[in-house]
Amino acid sequence: MTDFTPAPMQSLLILGQAAQMQSSYGPMFMLSLFIAASVWIGIQANNATSSGGFMKGFFLGNRGLGVWALALTATVQSGGTFMGFPSLVYSYGWIVALWIAGYMVVPITGFGVLGKRLAQLSRRSGAITVPDLFRTRFNSPSLGLLCTVFILFYLGFMMFAQFKAGAIVLQLAWPSGFLGIEDAAVNSDYMYHTGLIVFAVTVTAYTLLGGFLAAVWTDLFQSLLMFVGVMILLVASLWAAGGLENATRVSLENTGPGFVYGPGHVGGDTDREFLPLSLAISFWVIWVWAGVGSPAGLVRLMASQNTPVIRRSILMLGVYNTGIYLPLIIICVCGRALLPELEQPDQIIPQMALLTTKDWPGGSLIAGLILAAPFGAVMSTVSSYLVVISSGAVRDIYQRLWRPQAKRGELRMIAWGTMILTAVFSVAAMWNPVDYLQVLIVFSGTGAAATFLVPAIMACYWRRATANGVFASMLGGALVVLLLYLIGIMGWAPVANIGAGSKFRPLYLLGLDPLLWGILVSAILGIVVSYLTAPPEKALVARMFGPQQEEIAR
Repeated sequence: MTDFTPAPMQSLLILGQAAQMQSSYGPMFMLSLFIAASVWIGIQANNATSSGGFMKGFFLGNRGLGVWALALTATVQSGGTFMGFPSLVYSYGWIVALWIAGYMVVPITGFGVLGKRLAQLSRRSGAITVPDLFRTRFNSPSLGLLCTVFILFYLGFMMFAQFKAGAIVLQLAWPSGFLGIEDAAVNSDYMYHTGLIVFAVTVTAYTLLGGFLAAVWTDLFQSLLMFVGVMILLVASLWAAGGLENATRVSLENTGPGFVYGPGHVGGDTDREFLPLSLAISFWVIWVWAGVGSPAGLVRLMASQNTPVIRRSILMLGVYNTGIYLPLIIICVCGRALLPELEQPDQIIPQMALLTTKDWPGGSLIAGLILAAPFGAVMSTVSSYLVVISSGAVRDIYQRLWRPQAKRGELRMIAWGTMILTAVFSVAAMWNPVDYLQVLIVFSGTGAAATFLVPAIMACYWRRATANGVFASMLGGALVVLLLYLIGIMGWAPVANIGAGSKFRPLYLLGLDPLLWGILVSAILGIVVSYLTAPPEKALVARMFGPQQEEIAR
């Protein structure tokens, strides 16, 4: 077989095969600076929200998001972006570019379809949280409570994946021999657990300090840092691999033809297909509508300043997403050439940051800057979800059901307690982590979209929609996804050998992802039940759909 590996790359390839790269003090120094900057931003956000009411300031930032903040904090970059998604590119090859392609049009669909109306309804109803919006829009406390329960459930799965991702970055950033433990396996476990605790304390602390604005401002800071880090790593990876063509050829030699062609490389004797046509169609739906239906994304749209801000954010976010995902695909193809036998694919981006900058002047500091990109993505996601979870507990459960007249200090303590308990539970859940991040992230995203997408569209655009119809739509979409996942996980029916290799996988009915069936059932139930029940009160419809002076002016 022809050896396509150039001489400069062969030395890196030898290093990569032998190494789970461990860093010097540079990466940890840079991450420490990054953490300090994030905490400082949290303090400034706390000062900014202190002038308004606690609920509106802490959980919605006083509805003040501008173009940069709305666009670059609604990117939904997370541990899935920098750890889970790259691991799939590393494992299955170029076909993952088609798998993720639908995400490029999320700004147009998400902001364009729901953005303006959601912001309008939020202002008209005075809603602070997504359950608050549904409760007020349909005058139904039970609908708001159901919404809260589903949000807490789905975000729990997403939080687990993020905590593992943050711990992995810190695990690889600890200097060699930092803990003085000779046994490599034991040392790795200790570094992971130490990183998990440090990550939990950091992200919880700055979110506690500033709430929604802390999440938004650090998201903006971290999004810019992500872009810089990805661009540096792109250049470093292409240089180390001898260019993209050479990287693809070497990756092909290391794997097989499936790495370049569909339906993807799977290796071994298995007949698995990673991305057959049915799943390719499914993921164009998944990434488009999961981004729209995410509760964290909906609350960002509720907090926007006005409609022109949303329009300008569409263009900015589209460019940004393209500038993140396409380079990551190229980086991971280079990674398969440089690190052909990586034991934990979730580590490909951190390992590439350490490997490709190893011989650069000040390389350890540059590696730390690059590592701040996945770390920032994870921190921004966790902080956003901590706010959503605590707002659900405080606004939609504690204040609504038990203490309607609770004072600012009392609400703050309950919010803080909810965030701390969530972080503690996430640490406990990820103390012995799952093998793959992305399966949890896809489940959380598809489940949330099947639950909230159709109800959100009904709430925004259909005057005839009723509380019972939206309740049935929300419950039906969720149950379909949960049932198909339960059948697949428990092995109650033959499961098509497609998609990522994992035990946490659904039944792909007719080869399609559960999200498509969930949205279909959700839409049917929402329409049928709404027509079978009494129409909503005219006064409520007029309040939500009638013209208002400030909106006419826009």
